[in-house]
Amino acid sequence: MRPFTPQPLLLATRSDGKRRELAALFLQAGIAVETLRDVFLPEAPEEALLEVHATFEDNALAKAQYFATLTQRVVVADDSGLCVDALEGRPGVHSKRWSGRDDLDGPALDAVNNVFLQDALRSAAEQGRTTRTAHYVCAAAAVWPREALYECTVATGSTSGVILDVPRGAEGFGYDPYFASTPLGGRTFAEVTRDEKAGVSHRGAAIRALLERLRVKGAFDLCEKV
Repeated sequence: MRPFTPQPLLLATRSDGKRRELAALFLQAGIAVETLRDVFLPEAPEEALLEVHATFEDNALAKAQYFATLTQRVVVADDSGLCVDALEGRPGVHSKRWSGRDDLDGPALDAVNNVFLQDALRSAAEQGRTTRTAHYVCAAAAVWPREALYECTVATGSTSGVILDVPRGAEGFGYDPYFASTPLGGRTFAEVTRDEKAGVSHRGAAIRALLERLRVKGAFDLCEKV
């Protein structure tokens, strides 16, 4: 393999919400980033098979490995989800497509998923499971070429809260308008700025831990700086 010229770190996500949050976290750390859109990688059918694993960690690693192999770049991917106590940890790794609406994406899919969440909580309450406590989980994986092989590392983060029965706020994405954050004193992730959310969120915690691992492993030397 030819000598590796530092390049922007590649963010392996098709989600605009995740892309904005991940880019801000890496730019704050002095790492230049590019997205799949920036490098003209259209979505391929096989990408649907990357998030079929039973854990957040395995899903994140599968995505990062796939795009690192395609691009020979330092790639970061994450997998995250909402784990609701009254629902025995669901939707968990199925958070994005929990409603089963594969025909939707973006805000339209978020809206349907949140209706599905509220219906599930009402059903749980009818069975005596009335708690609305929950936590968000994020696993962030990095994969990068090293000589003829690849190296990888994974870090996780979580944050606690309560699921509201009515949404609050216009920021964020996914389940954010219904997730009243414990560290934020009950404000939802949709009521605060991106920086405030990143300071306490599952994704912020995972990326901060991942950054430290990348420093220790020397992967920062392969990334273009800002």
